[in-house]
Amino acid sequence: MPLVNSPSDVPGSVEVSARAGGASLEWPDAPIAAGSGVLLSKSRAGEPRTPAAPVGDPPAPASWPPPPMPVPDRRAAPRRPSGDPVKALLHRHRDLCEQAVDALEIAAGLEAQGITDRTAARFRHRDVFSLAEELYARVPRTGEIRAVPNPALPVPRVRAAWALLSPLPGIAAAGTVAGMRVTQGQPRLLVAVAGLAVVALTTRAALRTGPLAVRTGPRRPRPWQGSLVAWTLWLLGYALFGDGLLHDVLTGGPDGLPDGAPGGAWPTTTAPALALALALAPAAWCAHLLAAGARRGLAGSRGLGDFTAAARPLLLGTFVLFLGALAALLLACGKVLGEPAAYPQALTLGALLLLARLLIAHRHRRAPALVLGTAAVTEALALALPLAGRLPHCHLLALPVRTLTDTVGEPAVPALACGTAALALLLHAGRTLTRASAHAPTGAPE
Repeated sequence: MPLVNSPSDVPGSVEVSARAGGASLEWPDAPIAAGSGVLLSKSRAGEPRTPAAPVGDPPAPASWPPPPMPVPDRRAAPRRPSGDPVKALLHRHRDLCEQAVDALEIAAGLEAQGITDRTAARFRHRDVFSLAEELYARVPRTGEIRAVPNPALPVPRVRAAWALLSPLPGIAAAGTVAGMRVTQGQPRLLVAVAGLAVVALTTRAALRTGPLAVRTGPRRPRPWQGSLVAWTLWLLGYALFGDGLLHDVLTGGPDGLPDGAPGGAWPTTTAPALALALALAPAAWCAHLLAAGARRGLAGSRGLGDFTAAARPLLLGTFVLFLGALAALLLACGKVLGEPAAYPQALTLGALLLLARLLIAHRHRRAPALVLGTAAVTEALALALPLAGRLPHCHLLALPVRTLTDTVGEPAVPALACGTAALALLLHAGRTLTRASAHAPTGAPE
């Protein structure tokens, strides 16, 4: 039997079947050379196709078995993005989400941990508030009794406790000043000591409640917390005796201890001290206005940037309002006592103490401690350098203080120290007290 039929015997086409792959091809009519290692079969109409017997040379060894298919490299394949990016965030902050009473507290906690609106976009949310709402909705609360949060944030209310306690330090200070004016010698000293003790106790009671009280939350001991009271007492003491003591040091004194009289040793300036004690009540009201306005702005804002833009003018407005009230008190006290009002040193000290207390009330204690300590050390150096300049060959140490006081006067020392410190705290408060996490409801005394 011939290997290849003649062209007349192949009516349509020949079917080429390769052993290697088992594939079939329809090839046009053409003679195929012998020894090619392929099998031919006729394709006739109505007849089944059967393979012919193998003829010719065997196939090459490399063509059988067939080469294995290449295995795709799974490491090179791109990873599919996670279908639920919020789930991992909920796992990391589960304690915050489970303990929160509303979505706003979650938003404040996320912001405190560095999550911003831009970060929320990676979790498929436009801002932190909408992300917090989803986290709050996802927290399982089966078997747990929770109070249904109010739709609107509670605005701090005026309570009788702090409204009545805040004027008490000023009233005690006014009584002390009046008692020192009508007494002499030993009784004056006793009145002064008793009056200072009453002022300290009433001030402590006023600061433990109301908008100036420290908000509740996790407290961790810090080494600088104990120095806050010491720095504050030094600054208040310098406002009472500092200018007179510095004048005596520069003129060769002091020659004796202070007796509390305006014209005696260490001349005492009682008008600024009395005005600062009376200013505790306006400070509490300004802090209340700040807290109430921030809470309303927080309830109506939908982004952290919007709240910060609205909180900055609110903070500056309450700060200026307090300075205006303090200036009015200084004018009144100076007129009644017949003393200089001491506007530069008293206004800068009042601004410093207000900003420090606002930051402390919102659990920011490190910056106030450092700034108050810097101002106190500056005033102490102003007193120590002229004394050190009396030593042999050390007169240059007193030159900076003498130059400043000869040019401007003794009030320039506390005004410069407290003014620079107050400006630093104002910049710090503009970054911290305008954040949503600083005004979120955490059970603070209101």
